[in-house]
Amino acid sequence: MAVLSLNPGKLKHNYLHLEKIFSRNNIEWGVVTKLLCGNKLFLNELLKLGVSQMHDTRIGNIKTIKSLNPEIQTVYIKPPAKRSIHNVIKYADVSFNTEYSTIKLLSDEACRQQKFHKIIIMIEMGDLREGIMGDQLAEFYKKVFLLPNIGIIGIGTNFNCLNGILPNQEKLIQLCLYKKLIEVIFHRKIPWISGGTSVTLPLLLDKKIPRDVNHFRIGEALFFGNNLFTGKPFRGMETDVFKFYPEIIELNIKPVLPSGDQIENVAGRIPEFNPEDEGKTSYRAILDVGLLDLNPDYLIPEDDSVRIIEASSDMLVVDLGKNKKGYKTGDMMSFDLKYMGVLGLMNSNYIEKIVN
Repeated sequence: MAVLSLNPGKLKHNYLHLEKIFSRNNIEWGVVTKLLCGNKLFLNELLKLGVSQMHDTRIGNIKTIKSLNPEIQTVYIKPPAKRSIHNVIKYADVSFNTEYSTIKLLSDEACRQQKFHKIIIMIEMGDLREGIMGDQLAEFYKKVFLLPNIGIIGIGTNFNCLNGILPNQEKLIQLCLYKKLIEVIFHRKIPWISGGTSVTLPLLLDKKIPRDVNHFRIGEALFFGNNLFTGKPFRGMETDVFKFYPEIIELNIKPVLPSGDQIENVAGRIPEFNPEDEGKTSYRAILDVGLLDLNPDYLIPEDDSVRIIEASSDMLVVDLGKNKKGYKTGDMMSFDLKYMGVLGLMNSNYIEKIVN
């Protein structure tokens, strides 16, 4: 069975590095845990670090987090679906919201469960995913402030999640102005401006974040150490918290080019080949992972001589060239991963997860 490994030492290193940055800037932050897909083994590694907030998009994952530590503050970071209202109130301390009708349902359910539920209202700032429009803000808040058992603890926004729109100083200043406007109109204090995610971190390091932005939600930077502006690692951060080890289940010298009539493969693609490879052979390995588990585009071979060819539903073919490393059947190959690669593997029941 292929294995996904988490390195707790490197995770701790990245966590402490980020904690120092946020503490220095008087910023509260929480870990976005959706990548871990509710895996108790990996969630416990986060809890050992002293994480105080966990943010997730799946209520089942939040339920798991609460079962591990009822004291952790859980934040449901997408507008709740109607059918999930009961469990959002039961397991999430905070939720992100953009629809008055949904918040009204949350209020009604909070009253039934005799709970006080906190919300962050998300504002549209250009990426065109979730968020209310700025010109609707005052009227929206006016109605929400009247609802019982609901407390607005923040105003927030998202960047880069749908259309790749990056945050900038001007957009974050506008977000701060929205918050000040609401406080002036309604004489209510809003504690958080949750304007920071991993993609916003470079602006913080460059001192281009308004001081009023005081809450961040961090996932990718913690687990991968990546600067999403540059595509390069942040200085002083580890990029390989996760490693992937699939097993070689077949290894043979085979032709480089296939033979026969060609149609779309199982993935709906028609692979292209270089005619100059006619008559050439190479070592080809089949690994015990496939499209059912992840998109191979998100795999990064640790061995530079390895070339990913194509995947079917349950098997991945790689070209080893002349196999100078002497791989053999039964060996485990090592891969680094992009974010969506880890997400696919975490969501697969067919991949073993270990702490190493």
